[in-house]
Amino acid sequence: MSKARGFTLTEMLVVLAIIGALAGIGYPVTRSFIGNSREAACLGKLRSLGAALQTYLQEHNDKMPELAIGRASKTEDLPVLETVLLPYLDAPAAFQCPADKEQFVKSGSSYLWNSTQNGLHVSQLSFFGIKDRPDKIPLITDKESWHPGGTNFLYADSSSSNKPRFAAGN
Repeated sequence: MSKARGFTLTEMLVVLAIIGALAGIGYPVTRSFIGNSREAACLGKLRSLGAALQTYLQEHNDKMPELAIGRASKTEDLPVLETVLLPYLDAPAAFQCPADKEQFVKSGSSYLWNSTQNGLHVSQLSFFGIKDRPDKIPLITDKESWHPGGTNFLYADSSSSNKPRFAAGN
């Protein structure tokens, strides 16, 4: 007579150890993929804000808006990105970074405006001594560094990146 053979305790422990090791490897990789996808979505939203800003500039003779950097709560009555550029976008959700779980709910935006550019004509933009290089002049940034690559930036040439391109004297 033959007995039905099951798994031994050792075999079960080996299988559980392998599953645990795979899960231990897979969890950080999955989190990294999720973080990178949120970062890419945020960069896309920044490009949308750049397109809205370009439309604003066309209607205002290429003069930058005069905005506060941001606001602490939605109840503050300040000219900020989310109030001035909203007419050029589909919905308030355009101002929410997918990785932001707090700032958008409190203030209405995940992004900050570079107020050093307030009221300037696009030909007059400068930042840290950088002039005539719109690809190095940041206009909009994340409020916090939510992404694996750091903070995302929208530059004056409407490009977006997670790499700072500006430095004093460049």
